[in-house]
Amino acid sequence: MKKSVTQNYIYNLMFQILTVIFPIITTPYLARILGAEQIGIFSYTFSIVTYFVLFSSLGINLYGQREVAYVQDDKEKRSKVFFELICVRIVTTTIALIIFLTFAMLIKEYKIYYYLWTLELVASLFDISWYFQGIEQFKKIIFRNLIVKILSFISIFLFVKNSNDLNIYILIYALTTFIGNISLWFYLPNSIDFKLTTMKNFHKIGMHIKSLVILFVPQIATKVYTVLDKTMIGTIVIDKIEVGYYEQSQKIVYLLLTILTSLGTVLMPRIASYFSQNNKEKIQDAIYKSYNFVFMIGLPLMFGSILSSKYLIPIYLGSEYEKSILLMQILSPIILFVGLSNVSGIQLLIPLKRQKQYNYSIIAGAIVNFILNIFFIKYLSSVGAAITTVTAEFIILIIQLVSIKDIINIKKVFKNSINYWIASIGMLVFCYISINLLNLNNYIMLILLGTFGVSSYFLLLLLLRDKYLTSIFTYFKSRKKHNEIFDKNIE
Repeated sequence: MKKSVTQNYIYNLMFQILTVIFPIITTPYLARILGAEQIGIFSYTFSIVTYFVLFSSLGINLYGQREVAYVQDDKEKRSKVFFELICVRIVTTTIALIIFLTFAMLIKEYKIYYYLWTLELVASLFDISWYFQGIEQFKKIIFRNLIVKILSFISIFLFVKNSNDLNIYILIYALTTFIGNISLWFYLPNSIDFKLTTMKNFHKIGMHIKSLVILFVPQIATKVYTVLDKTMIGTIVIDKIEVGYYEQSQKIVYLLLTILTSLGTVLMPRIASYFSQNNKEKIQDAIYKSYNFVFMIGLPLMFGSILSSKYLIPIYLGSEYEKSILLMQILSPIILFVGLSNVSGIQLLIPLKRQKQYNYSIIAGAIVNFILNIFFIKYLSSVGAAITTVTAEFIILIIQLVSIKDIINIKKVFKNSINYWIASIGMLVFCYISINLLNLNNYIMLILLGTFGVSSYFLLLLLLRDKYLTSIFTYFKSRKKHNEIFDKNIE
C-alpha cells in the first residue's frame, strides 16, 4: 500500500532539510574560517560546474520521477523505464565530462578547483533519487543520506582549518554527493528486475530523449535565475566577496523555502497517479489544500525572515557579512513566490503533461532575469541580483497562475488565503512594535522574535477560526494513520 501524503511529506521534508541542514550548520564555521572571498570563489566555480551537471541530467530528475510514478505498481514497466533513462544518463554525462575537462584545461583562473569539481559531475551519473521519489519511497532516501551527511559534517571540522583549505572543502562537498548517490543503488535489487533491463529496450531511448528535451529547456531557464546570477556577479563585479554575500543570504532563504517545496516533491507523483486514473476531483482537492499550506506557512516565514535578518546574520555569519542582511530582506518574498509556483508548476503542470505552459513561464522569467541582471548587477552588485531574482520569480508565478485557470479557481485560492494574510500582517506589526520597544542583544532578540512571531500568528489564526488549521489539529488529535492532512480521501 502507498504511504500517505503526510508520511511522504515528512520523509521528504527530512531529506530536503538534511541536504541543506549540514551545510547550514557548517556555514558559520566556514564563513569565518574561509572568509567571504573564498566562499565567493566556491560559489562562483560551483555555479560553472552546475551548468554541466544540468546537461548531464537532461531533465531526468523531473521526467524520471513522473514516468516511474505512472507505472509505480508495475515492476516490469518501471524496471524498463529505469534502464532506459540510465542509458540516456550515461551518454549525456560522458559528453558533459569531455566538454568540462576541456574547459578546465583551457581556463587559467581557479583551474585546480575546476578539476576537483569533476567529481561532482561524475556523481550526477549515479543520482537515482528520482526513481525512489517516483515509487514514493522517501524513507530509503533519507536514512542513507543521513550517514553520508554526518561524515561530511565531521570531515569539514576535521580538515578545513584556514582560508587555504578551499580545495579540501570542495573535495569534501563533491565526494559527499558521490557517496550519497552511490548508496541508493544498494536498494535496487529488491525493486528492479534486472533481467528485464536488456538492450531490447534501447529503441525506446529516442522517445525519452524527445520528452526529456522538452523538460530540459525550463531547467536551463531555471538555472539562469538561480545560478547564473552568481556567475554574473562573479564576472561583472571584480571583487568575488559580493558573490559570498549573495550566496550566504540566499542559502538561508532557500532553507526556509525547503519547508514548502518538499510538499511538491511528494505530491507530484501522487497527482501524476491521479492523472493516469483521470481523477480530476482528487487533483483539484489536493491542489487547493496545497495552496492553503503554502500560504499558511510561507507568509509568516517571509515576514519573519525580513524581521529576523538584522539579528540572525551577525550571529550566524559574523560582522563581515553585514551586507547579507539587506540581501536576505530583499530575497525573502521568493519564499512565497516559489512556494506558490511550485504548486502550479511542479505539482500541477508537470504531472498533467502541460510542459509547454510550464516552459513558457520559466523561459520568460529567465529572460527578464538575465536582461535585468546585466544592468542591475553593474550598478548595484549583489543587491541588483537579489532584486532581479525576486522579479523573475514573481513573473513566473503570474504566468503559471494564468496557465492553470481552466483547472483551478484562482479567486478561490486567494480567497482561502485571507486568514493567513491577516494573521501574518498582525504578527508583523506586533513583532515590529515589540523589537522597537526592547533594546536587547541579538541572541535574545532573535529568540523573542521567534517566540512572539509563532505564538501571535497561530493565536490569530485560532481567533479567526481557520478551517485548514483546525483540520490539521483534528488530524493529529485523531491519530488515524490513513486520515491525511491534505486529503482525507486520498487513500
